[in-house]
Amino acid sequence: MTDTSSRPELPDRLSTNPKSPYFVEAIFEHDIGIRLNGKERTNVEEYCISEGWVKTPSPKARDRRGQPLLITLKGKVEAFYS
Repeated sequence: MTDTSSRPELPDRLSTNPKSPYFVEAIFEHDIGIRLNGKERTNVEEYCISEGWVKTPSPKARDRRGQPLLITLKGKVEAFYS
């Protein structure tokens, strides 16, 4: 059985980038999942539930620092603990 009381509540907006103001390290100690329009996504870098978008890395395009460019996908976003 999983103890759900020790897990922090998932925020409205979350980022995997430690430089982002929306990065919360305590949440990444647990496995989380993201659904966009009912389809589970595994490559989400950032999400916002209230605005209804997720950002995923582009497969080929890179910025001048070599980081992948982020593509914004819109729809119904659901975040959950796996």
